[in-house]
Amino acid sequence: MAEAKKTIRLLKPNEIECRVAAIKEHGLSLLLYKDARVDQKILDEVFGIYGWQRRHECIDGNLYCIVSVKNNETGEWVSKQDVGTSGMAEQEKSQASDSFKRACFNIGIGRELYSAPFIWVSAIHAPIRIDKRGDKFYCSNKFYVRKITYNGEREIESLLIVNEAGQEVFSWMLKNKYAVTDKNTENPAGKEPETENGADKENGVAAQGKIPDDDSRALSLEQMNRLKEELKRTGVTQKQVKDRYELKDIKVMSPLTYQKVMSALGVTESKAGRGKTAA
Repeated sequence: MAEAKKTIRLLKPNEIECRVAAIKEHGLSLLLYKDARVDQKILDEVFGIYGWQRRHECIDGNLYCIVSVKNNETGEWVSKQDVGTSGMAEQEKSQASDSFKRACFNIGIGRELYSAPFIWVSAIHAPIRIDKRGDKFYCSNKFYVRKITYNGEREIESLLIVNEAGQEVFSWMLKNKYAVTDKNTENPAGKEPETENGADKENGVAAQGKIPDDDSRALSLEQMNRLKEELKRTGVTQKQVKDRYELKDIKVMSPLTYQKVMSALGVTESKAGRGKTAA
């Protein structure tokens, strides 16, 4: 009897790490990662402790990892490799671990993390601590994935992130290929807010181009209140939003347009920090 096809399972919430990617006065962005120990665990589960192996080699000064898995039906070894990047401390160990994790991505472990949305945690709506030291911002909070679900295409379809106190800081759901959140900043699935001509995101509301309003509807009271809070914080006017997104009424827009407006406002520096309202 032919051996059943081995499937690499999807990551569980406690196997995903949340790391701060960027911090601003009014919030921060997070990225989702997996640990090398998770890769080892899943390789053991799927292929057995004797069914996989790893080795490293240096090519042009870069450290590569080759991960091989065994097809028990044919006895063939199938290999995937990738290069690692080094951190500031323990450079060789960092490169070895990073190249191993990247090679495991090629095998399929954790590849679903590539479908993660842009994760913005607003200091206005979420209980996080941000301190400024010199010209840099720091956050002392830790964040964890409380819940994550996937669709039939192995893409993330819902995501819930909490801080160390268990308080929700980011909630997101994929509907009709667009992300719809009920907390913090809204964004299209997997898309980071764009900026005008690649300019710094702090220069006011980012240009998004013409956005179709085929499904325009009146904003809920909660949505409108959150929009007003962000407008007040950034100093951006309702007229500026209407002109930028070609809206007839600030209270009526499509869900996609609302997502883009809130995303752009979320990465716009506060009026107090900027000293003047962005045009």
